[in-house]
Amino acid sequence: MLAPAVESSLDAPVTAHMRRDFTRLRGNQTVAEALEALRKDPPPERIIYFYVVDDAGKLEGIVPTRYLVLSPADRLIHDIMIRRIVSLPATATIRDACEFFALHRFLAFPVVDAQGKAIGVVDVDLYTSELGQLGDAEKRDDLFQALGVHAAGGEKSASTAFRRRFPWLICNMVGGVACALLGSIFEAELRQVVALALFIPVVLNLAESVSSQSVSLTLHQLRGERASRSLLLRGLRSELVTGLFLGSACGVTLAVVALIWLGLPRVALCLMGGIGGGVAVSALLGLALPIALRMVSLDPKVAAGPIALAGADVLTLLLYFGLARWLLS
Repeated sequence: MLAPAVESSLDAPVTAHMRRDFTRLRGNQTVAEALEALRKDPPPERIIYFYVVDDAGKLEGIVPTRYLVLSPADRLIHDIMIRRIVSLPATATIRDACEFFALHRFLAFPVVDAQGKAIGVVDVDLYTSELGQLGDAEKRDDLFQALGVHAAGGEKSASTAFRRRFPWLICNMVGGVACALLGSIFEAELRQVVALALFIPVVLNLAESVSSQSVSLTLHQLRGERASRSLLLRGLRSELVTGLFLGSACGVTLAVVALIWLGLPRVALCLMGGIGGGVAVSALLGLALPIALRMVSLDPKVAAGPIALAGADVLTLLLYFGLARWLLS
């Protein structure tokens, strides 16, 4: 385990360690103009990347030193800058910054505020200084574990991988048994309208797919933002709307297919409601679980997927069969 002092330093705000004297360029400058400005007012610290900002200070791109030195003098900065920016939010911690260095392998990251304005730069010295506090390889590996990154790129042994991953797969087994029980509970409806069973795979697949998408997107977001109740509530509102749009589009599409193919309006309504509601709930599960697991210090990369998929299956089938019982009785 990491020492409490190291854990505490990892949770410190990255803004307390960033450099504010980073080099800013303008996109409408030529390479020659940018170099001349740098000669007249040289930056006090070493240069890793140049940062292109607009008049309001909003980050537009990044120019590696090599690009600026080797490009023709009349080229515009806009033409040579990298527009795909990997930046740290101002709310990030040192833990988040270290994870960025381990994952993206860049030498520095810009720090931006909520409006996208560049307010500072964190370079690789921060990462190496955190590693320097740890005297041996085992403690450094503990740091990688705390960041969610293994030093060797994976588990040390098959037995370790098994112990780490198998408990969460139990969620899928429990979910599968629960779905089987739901099938027996609603057996009368399935016998009455066999068409309901024909669509079970696609109903579950859509819910699982949306849940997986939400889990992946949330895990990516957690790389640069600390898990918190405010993040959870803000994300739930946004994901609910997205889930409803996705569920409605998929539900209506398959309802039309069922209506044209089978000519059964009630089955079409079951599909529309079951898929619409199931996808929306699955999207919420996919967003909420990674954040909740991170908040209680569990690894969401291992646990969130199995729990979200099992929950999506059970809740979607419950809604689908429940609507069938109501509409077909």
